[in-house]
Amino acid sequence: MLRKDRYRAFVDYFSSHQPDAETELKYSNPFELLIAVILSAQCTDKRINQITPKLFERFPDPQSLSMSTAEDVFQYIRSVSYPNNKAKHLVGMAKKLIEEFNGVVPSDIDDLQKMPGVGRKTANVIASVIYNAPAMAVDTHVFRVANRIGLTLNAKTPLAVEKQLVQFIPQDKIHVAHHWLILHGRYICVARNPKCNICPLTWFCKFYAQTHTETALRKAEILRERKKLEAKKKLKKTKLHLILKKLEMNIPDKKKN
Repeated sequence: MLRKDRYRAFVDYFSSHQPDAETELKYSNPFELLIAVILSAQCTDKRINQITPKLFERFPDPQSLSMSTAEDVFQYIRSVSYPNNKAKHLVGMAKKLIEEFNGVVPSDIDDLQKMPGVGRKTANVIASVIYNAPAMAVDTHVFRVANRIGLTLNAKTPLAVEKQLVQFIPQDKIHVAHHWLILHGRYICVARNPKCNICPLTWFCKFYAQTHTETALRKAEILRERKKLEAKKKLKKTKLHLILKKLEMNIPDKKKN
């Protein structure tokens, strides 16, 4: 299958089945989403959604957060990954918002990246989710799924994946395609043991074609048989060792006789 056909199949399927896919992070305004995305780095959305209600209640706007301290913020986010660094980033981000952007979360990706804790991925999330910009945030799910399906070719870095996806996905679909890839990677095309048996994309998935062809299945069978044979050999060696050990124990000492 040509790559352009694979892209077309990908967009057509999700446009029909998940046209309104969105982030699973809970928020009520751009400021809250920015906080949630910064906190979500190397942490699950579920965990973030558990701790943000009290955090948002304590710091409802950039002004209140900018006047706080990292130590105070830490008390609300101690259960997330890297809480010390993230607490510092949140306070620094709020101060930057006040000082340079009048407390308004900017839409420009370069402006977003001026704030502490905001890298390219986070900036793309904000731009696409809040402003529907044609920005593709590449996290581990997007990176994995795009490569497995065959949407990307020899893309070794998140930036390379981003550039290829933005090039081939229709502009008006890029902001939602980000969520298609994340959700598919989170629930079906998981890192270990992808759930190919329930995946609706197998008919055009490059990974599935490579791992489920007759040749691939035959190789897997040969590998299983080889492992069984090696296990048997190892078991025989172990038994032989035990037998020799017993024989040694039963051999009389000639010197004593």
